[in-house]
Amino acid sequence: MLTASIVVYKTTEMELKTIVNCALNSTIHKVYIVDNSPSNESQSVINSYHSPKLIYIYGHGNIGYGAGHNMAIKKSIELGATYHIILNPDIIFQADAISALTQFMDSHPDIGSVMPNIIYPDGRSQRLCKLLPTPFDIFARRLLPKSLTTKRNERYEMHFMGYDKPWNCPNLSGCFMFLRTDILKLIGGFDDRFFMYFEDTDLIRRIHQVSITAFYPNATIIHAHKAEHRTSKTLLKISIESAIKYFNKYGWLFDKERRLFNKRAQTADAHIVE
Repeated sequence: MLTASIVVYKTTEMELKTIVNCALNSTIHKVYIVDNSPSNESQSVINSYHSPKLIYIYGHGNIGYGAGHNMAIKKSIELGATYHIILNPDIIFQADAISALTQFMDSHPDIGSVMPNIIYPDGRSQRLCKLLPTPFDIFARRLLPKSLTTKRNERYEMHFMGYDKPWNCPNLSGCFMFLRTDILKLIGGFDDRFFMYFEDTDLIRRIHQVSITAFYPNATIIHAHKAEHRTSKTLLKISIESAIKYFNKYGWLFDKERRLFNKRAQTADAHIVE
């Protein structure tokens, strides 16, 4: 069984319908829409489908991105699902992408998480495979001129692996996470101390500790990424707070595991043979 969850907060009707339509037209069996909004306006949109595949969850307040998905992950595990997908509301995908990812995971039981090739609506690639971040990767590139950080950013975004082959990456985007539920049971899901931002880095890092976390280029989805934390002072503040929590948890300058995982990700051994 394959389940999925979408955490929404004041999501527009058009955006919600787009992602719900994608899910209903795929092999996903259950879709949990976890609404963190102050009002339940999205419920009428979900009810209009009259689909038993859609489960609307509301009334818990704005508990954060990871905590919202944890509610759905718990239900997925209780259902006995083999896989669970974390979906951003601004994702668009075709059914064949879900089928390809399922087949890839079925063929590789040592993989705990997989991320497909992710592109912008105009077709440009999003470089969402990353090394585990250092404080410099997060803070300095916001402050220094781009000309001084380009080479380091390219390494951080793992340009060296070409994005053309399956690869074991220690840090994958949370906009689309195809997860093995047995691994989620083992590690306990998202750390809900991260209200928003870095919850995906933390989750993938913990999955990477016990299994392979893979990039798979032979399935492609669209992500209409807005990077709102760069324009909203409130979201920027949350992003910085989450970064501080992350480095307090794992270490700022001294992080042996980060060095080990990042070194391994830059070798040919990280290539996953299909």
